[in-house]
Amino acid sequence: MRRVGWVRILVWTGITLAVALVAVVLTSWWTVQRSMPQTEGTIRLAGLDGEVTVLRDGNGIPQVYADTSNDLFFGQGYVQAQDRFFEMDFRRHVTAGRLTELFGQSALKTDEFVRTLGWRRVAEQELALLAPDTRRYLDRFAAGVNAYLEDRDGAEISLEYAVLGLQGVETTPEPWEAADSLAWLKAIAWDLGSNMDDEITRSLLSTTLSTAEIDSLYPPYPYAENQPIVTQGAIVDGVFEQDATGNGSRLPERPAYLSAGREALLRAKTARRSLDGLLGRGDGLGSNAWAVSGEHTASGAPLLANDPHLAPTMPGVWYQTGLHCNEVSQECPFDVSGFSFAGLPGIVIGHNADIAWGFTNLYPDVQDLYLEKVTGDKVLYDGKRRPLTTRQETFSIAGTDELTTITVRESRHGPLISDVDDNLGDVGVNAPTEPSSPARDDGYAVALQWTALTPGRTADALFGINAATDWTEFRAAARNFEAPSQNLVYADTAGHIGYQAPGRIPVRRSGNGDWPVPGWDPAYDWAPNYVPYDALPSVLDPDDGYVVTANQAVTKKNYPFYLGSSFDYGYRSERIRGLLETRQDLTPGDMTAIQLDDFSALAERLTPMLRSIRLDDAYYQRGQEVLHRWDFRMNGNSSGAAYFNAVWDELLDLTFSDQLPADALPEGGSRWWAVMEDLVNDPDSAFWDDVNTPVVEGRNDILRRALMQGRDDVTELSSRNPVDWRWGMLHQLTLRNQSLGSADSPVAFLFNRGGYELGGGPSVPNATSWDATVGFEVSAVPSMRMVIPLDDLDAARWINLTGASGHAYNDHYTDQTDLWARGKTLPWVFTADAVNKSTEQRLTLAPAG
Repeated sequence: MRRVGWVRILVWTGITLAVALVAVVLTSWWTVQRSMPQTEGTIRLAGLDGEVTVLRDGNGIPQVYADTSNDLFFGQGYVQAQDRFFEMDFRRHVTAGRLTELFGQSALKTDEFVRTLGWRRVAEQELALLAPDTRRYLDRFAAGVNAYLEDRDGAEISLEYAVLGLQGVETTPEPWEAADSLAWLKAIAWDLGSNMDDEITRSLLSTTLSTAEIDSLYPPYPYAENQPIVTQGAIVDGVFEQDATGNGSRLPERPAYLSAGREALLRAKTARRSLDGLLGRGDGLGSNAWAVSGEHTASGAPLLANDPHLAPTMPGVWYQTGLHCNEVSQECPFDVSGFSFAGLPGIVIGHNADIAWGFTNLYPDVQDLYLEKVTGDKVLYDGKRRPLTTRQETFSIAGTDELTTITVRESRHGPLISDVDDNLGDVGVNAPTEPSSPARDDGYAVALQWTALTPGRTADALFGINAATDWTEFRAAARNFEAPSQNLVYADTAGHIGYQAPGRIPVRRSGNGDWPVPGWDPAYDWAPNYVPYDALPSVLDPDDGYVVTANQAVTKKNYPFYLGSSFDYGYRSERIRGLLETRQDLTPGDMTAIQLDDFSALAERLTPMLRSIRLDDAYYQRGQEVLHRWDFRMNGNSSGAAYFNAVWDELLDLTFSDQLPADALPEGGSRWWAVMEDLVNDPDSAFWDDVNTPVVEGRNDILRRALMQGRDDVTELSSRNPVDWRWGMLHQLTLRNQSLGSADSPVAFLFNRGGYELGGGPSVPNATSWDATVGFEVSAVPSMRMVIPLDDLDAARWINLTGASGHAYNDHYTDQTDLWARGKTLPWVFTADAVNKSTEQRLTLAPAG
């Protein structure tokens, strides 16, 4: 009997555990499924004047149709909230400096930095500047978002809220507001418009390196080898004229102020690091975009291609959609498709029925750091103490009743960002100063002047571009594209191609923005006006029939206004141009093939030198032999690419780690290609010497060590046998949820996806970058790829890094990622008949009642 009793206990225990397991599975399934949106049928909503039709194809990508612009943007807001609201809400918390409300004390430093910059405050100020129609579109988009949120708690909106709710976080989201949409433009401007790190690094390096050595780490753009974007034209009477041949002259500059305020600069750099990590900013961000005139294409019509290079995220940064007025009119002028950001109405990159456009980052210098002599609540300027502007910022901490308050201080130049981090001791202690500088006393603070902190009208520009029908209207809209400054690439169905540089770019009275400058000296203030829009480079139908932009220098050296010095060094752009010029019958397929090109110009130049180095040990020789049969391509299956990148990683470390501080070590991108190209031609440079050894090393000594240590690295990470080496095995992509997908998150597995083995690398057209200070993991990617044939918009090819949905476990969460990783693209039609034929899900949003 006793035995039977134990059997019964075991049976009932098993049944109980099974029931519990089933309950857990069912609860988990229900938790996931309850946030999945309705994409078919009819939903009645208050706030609509007429019906909105949402047609989704087999990849869940929506096309929205409405009779009025009010209903069109209401529909866009509703659909974006269906697919991506948690991403929108997370971005809202980032840009408002309110992450502590979701993630607690650990996010406080990031919030303090963002509040100090004041992104949300500036966005609110911009609302009053916008055209009435733009404001109306933003408000209607917000109304659509809020219609979706109504009567839903957080867990019914997204799985992330369910997870946060388990931690005691309030997960019922606030209503969406127009300023929430504008604030994300500030984050993008920060991501794409900042050379602040370079200013800080130059100043910090000046304490240990000579000016000549620092300059060698920031070589000038190689105009003799790599063309700028615009190769024709000049400024005549203040206007850039594309057919002018005058050389012009650069505006005079005063000498830049060198190093001062080392600790203050370190504080500034520390303060921004967590934000940059959150946004994914770093080496490798950039883009490719080009347009080819019909004289070079098989169809006789222009082709336009674009692939922006950004940090990988889960979901991807882009949200793909089509916006169509049922009848295009002055009141409802939109018939447009492309990519936008979740939380932003309209289309950022794409095409309408008449024109297509793409962006790459212009890399303008629109930020300057000012060293400020602060005593108490006063700052020195022009020989007098002036009051600082102050405001209080208060933060709520998730899961507690705790409130934290800081005081934000601003000088005439901008917020004192060195106030944000208080872990580095007194500002200015032991800082090197110029003889004419004021006494250190309490030290120097650092203020940031940045064009994006002045309210602007970029949102007007986006809607204007969406509705433009020709080059004249496109340029007129781009006039308001103030931040971030982008290279705008254009093509139209009438057969034209073009380029326009827009944006607020400061005119400096002194210096060139490469170094921090003394805030107490008015000679270093910006001039009252920016570079005039009409003086910025612009060209319609360039003589050679190409517009090629890949973040390289914008125009010739003799352009009179200083635009910046942080451009890409032109390796990608030259490769793209070279491939385009080999054919006169280019097709959309050729454009995609160029986007995927992985030929490395650096490898072509450096590998012969690596092959020539003598290695005595057979083990190391077997590794080196891989380079003898390598074609210089960063193919994911290439053993040569695996070994070369390992050697390159070690070469950077061996050359610079003994002489540069940790914050200045090379990440390995375009600038470091240019540095190393110069350095290998100087075998006795002091940078080759390892200062930690008693002997003086030269170039070949360091190359030999790099070859040997690179061999050891690949062996450890992959295999002893070079036959087994593959670049993709080392160079993997993990898509991480920005909020809950960090490496130490216990729930990361719910949201992250990876690892995808990739080819490509930095400064090749297929720009899958990696950071040499971290490892070979992919740190920036072509975040989408787009090719538009202007003779047949239904034949356009598209691919997104992830899927349309931001819901983990939705069928469209990563349904495009495998295709993207294999270099494939999808058709995505435009015309109404073609869209109807491709539709797999139809949703009608109807007025309530």
